[in-house]
Amino acid sequence: MDASTVEKSAPRFTRTDARGVAHRIYGLDASVERMPSERDQNFLLNTPGGRFVLKIANACERRECLEFQNRVLELLASSEQVFPGVIPSPSGAAIESLEDEAGRSFFVRLVTFLPGKLLVDVRPHDPELLHQLGELLGRMDETLKELPEPPQRDLKWDLARADWIEEVMHFIPVRDRRVIVEQILESSRERLLPALSRLPGRVIHNDANDYNVLVDNRGLEGQKVAGLIDFGDMVAAARICEPAVASAYAMLGKVDPLAAAASIAAGYHRASPLSESEVELLYPCIRLRLAVSVANSAWQQSLNPDNPYLQVSDRPAWELLEKLETVPPQLAHYRLRQACGLEPCPSSPRLVSWLRGHRSDFAPVLDRKFSPENLRIFDSSAGSPEFSEELALGDQAALSRRLFDLLESAGASVGVGRYDEARLVYAGEAYQEAEQRRTIHLGIDLFTEPGTPVFAPLEGTIHSFRHNDQPLDYGPTVILEHCHEGDGIHFFTLYGHLSRRSLEDSRTGMAVAKGERIGWVGDQHENGGWPPHLHFQIVSDLMGWEGDFPGVAAPSQREVWLSLCPDPSPLLGISPPAVASRGLSHDAILRLRREHLGRSLSLSYRRPLKIVRGFMQRLFDEEGQPYLDCVNNVAHVGHCHPKVVRAAALQMAVLNTNTRYLHDHLASYAERLCGLFPAPLDVCFLVCSGSEANELALRLARTHTGQHDTIVLEGAYHGNTGGLVEISPYKFDGPGGQGAPPFVHVVPMPDPFRGIHRGTALSTGTKYAAEVESILARMEQQGRRPGVLIYESLLGCGGQIVLPPEFLRRAQHAVHSAGGVCIADEVQVGFGRVGSHWWGFELQEVVPDIVTLGKPIGNGHPIGAVVTTREIADSFANGMEYFNTFGGNPVSCAAALAVLDVIEEEGLREHALEVGGTLKTGLQALQETAPLIGEVRGEGLFLGFELVLDPETLAPAPAQAAYLVERMKQKGVLLSTDGPLHNVVKIKPPLPFSRDDADFFLETLADVLRDDYLS
Repeated sequence: MDASTVEKSAPRFTRTDARGVAHRIYGLDASVERMPSERDQNFLLNTPGGRFVLKIANACERRECLEFQNRVLELLASSEQVFPGVIPSPSGAAIESLEDEAGRSFFVRLVTFLPGKLLVDVRPHDPELLHQLGELLGRMDETLKELPEPPQRDLKWDLARADWIEEVMHFIPVRDRRVIVEQILESSRERLLPALSRLPGRVIHNDANDYNVLVDNRGLEGQKVAGLIDFGDMVAAARICEPAVASAYAMLGKVDPLAAAASIAAGYHRASPLSESEVELLYPCIRLRLAVSVANSAWQQSLNPDNPYLQVSDRPAWELLEKLETVPPQLAHYRLRQACGLEPCPSSPRLVSWLRGHRSDFAPVLDRKFSPENLRIFDSSAGSPEFSEELALGDQAALSRRLFDLLESAGASVGVGRYDEARLVYAGEAYQEAEQRRTIHLGIDLFTEPGTPVFAPLEGTIHSFRHNDQPLDYGPTVILEHCHEGDGIHFFTLYGHLSRRSLEDSRTGMAVAKGERIGWVGDQHENGGWPPHLHFQIVSDLMGWEGDFPGVAAPSQREVWLSLCPDPSPLLGISPPAVASRGLSHDAILRLRREHLGRSLSLSYRRPLKIVRGFMQRLFDEEGQPYLDCVNNVAHVGHCHPKVVRAAALQMAVLNTNTRYLHDHLASYAERLCGLFPAPLDVCFLVCSGSEANELALRLARTHTGQHDTIVLEGAYHGNTGGLVEISPYKFDGPGGQGAPPFVHVVPMPDPFRGIHRGTALSTGTKYAAEVESILARMEQQGRRPGVLIYESLLGCGGQIVLPPEFLRRAQHAVHSAGGVCIADEVQVGFGRVGSHWWGFELQEVVPDIVTLGKPIGNGHPIGAVVTTREIADSFANGMEYFNTFGGNPVSCAAALAVLDVIEEEGLREHALEVGGTLKTGLQALQETAPLIGEVRGEGLFLGFELVLDPETLAPAPAQAAYLVERMKQKGVLLSTDGPLHNVVKIKPPLPFSRDDADFFLETLADVLRDDYLS
């Protein structure tokens, strides 16, 4: 049936008409909303008794087709709750009819309304959601497989009849696009359509597009497929068309569209296992469905240019088709095979077996045979201790020097870079694929002197050769083709990083004998600066690859590419194979933690990260994927800052002992540290952690005052020891806590946003200070005196709270007047994090009596400090010796001195002020467009933003905060939540966090805030 007939037969009832039909035929009083449809009309009916969908069929629709749809829905109703049900009219009829003003007759049905959000409106499409969709379709098709064929109909969406688009392709206005569709149709006629005709047909839904799939987004609980609607395009067809149609739409707008198709295929295969021959047809079916879609859209636009629904998928479908033009069809096939649990490249197992069986038949690739004595296998993995700064910095010259130094020290002539190794050296946009960096090495590297001759290990022909300049500059590459027809073996070997003269005598198709020289190892000037080496790779299928064949793969495609490029060790004669170890799996580590570590030891993220390296403001997982660290303030001057690492390592190699001996580092550090504080803070004690520092500070204060009573701020956390948990409301008021001991007095959290006193005026701070004064007055009435007021200069666990002005000044004055002392806990915010000052308490223009330091003091090395006055220190010297075995040891002091050097030399305090200001301004700009952000707060690079469900009531949004943190992690940004209501996202990155990092953070956050769960 042609489009003009369908268009002329389309119903054109108004909402008022639909309301009348609902009342007249079904006895429903309803408000009516129009729903999208191509050839029919659908109206949503909102009634006091529920919601329904009124469906008015096209006038040319046959009754038997609608009866078959009803039969299918009745059958599915017994097995699933995600399909609409048919509601009969009061007369008992499942199908009614009506006429329009012109006297045309239309069939009418009423079906249940399924709640949920259309898949097209859902962000993101989680892989698990698409897997669910595939599984649902597979279960549905299994349920329907015994049904007889539906009534015959001329359906343009039946892929077996896709020939029809040839007649309308001329409506596609852009020639290049028209050529794409023509080629797809031609290819389909040759292979796909004949293959589909040989497969048995069964009833399939045939239209699981993103307007027919309903989703329930439950945040951290995940996305659930809530319904599948619109059975109007059902057809008897090869079942592979079902996941193909769903995939074609799920792939729209995706950074990695094949990953979406793979998720659906995997789910479908789980419920309804596909044969290898069916999987082989899946990708061609996807492309054909897209071709039908765009051809139909062009045709429909010519007939009905004012109907936006008809063109709703046109733009993203063209973008997808054009994107797929750059993907070798074999690669798409292999990825879909892998998703269905098949060997990705089917020829590889046989090749691997052949290589192992002929390992003694191959000639050396270099001018020497390999033995354990002349090989040095390098660990270049993401977590390698052999290459620290060189790998992290991407310094190829330094890496080269390090490699050949190791080679010389081992007395070996060849260094080996391992196969299947996740590396950090592949940096830059050229290695970025979708949302991952390509890091998995697909060959073996042989490091040796430049100019070393390279030989063919077996006979073959030159398939191709090229000089690789851009975007990946790694010098000339030669690819040999090897065909052993008797054994049914056909494969390729790739030789990369050769010298330029290697190509001078090369000719495509030229025969190469076993052991014949094919080139020489290039030097650093001819291979992009890389250390001199031969990159050797086996390729089972070149897939007609145009350009540089990949030497590294994205971790998400690891198994596909390892199947395409098997381990070259047997061909090279390297035994045991030079294959990188992947270490313990996530599941194995989790099991060992459960078995041998206390259950109270927490983990971050629903799927915890396995982090193997850190450098500056980034952490790297075992697959070499980088994460922008926005929360680990311990690495104050950057993870593994080279200067701090060297200082600690050099001292560790010489001496590490206690403070009962004289040492320059201890004296020098004490002088420099105390010099950063205002008078009279000029005496320090060195300990091993922030918790130790706070414990010692309490002893100092209580010894000096002779009093034990302690005033704390609500939500505060001061450490993990028994004595500190007793004064930490964050702990004693939380799960497992036993409340405040009698000697602890809690001040309401001085939170200007949601506390009992709000606003940033001086009066707010005064009111909170009055709470301290009130506590002191009650203590005085009870005949008690305060020993100490302890506060975080900016509240961390309380939710990144900046204390209101005037609070600390008045509170300290009151405590001092009552005979107590004041401790500023700077464990999280000290050492210039606030930017404008070295210490957070300086923001309030106060000087505490004692300051405690930890976390950033040693950039991760275990050291803490207590800084106080001479008077208090002398009070503590009462005859009882204070000794801390490793507090102030030479190694810790060396690290701490280096931290101070780096802060000053790199201007990190000023940097924190500038970049933190930029980041805060950007967050405030986002706040204007994202109502979920209730407040942005903080100073320097100690920032946070609080999420609320309602800006008026300030109802907290902890589920949304947790979801946001998880989504940011998926996009390579590490955050965490805090605050008593768990709805504050905290930002405390290492201080090298740059303006570019801030821009990336804000762009990523803006993208995540568009997720439907957050918007």
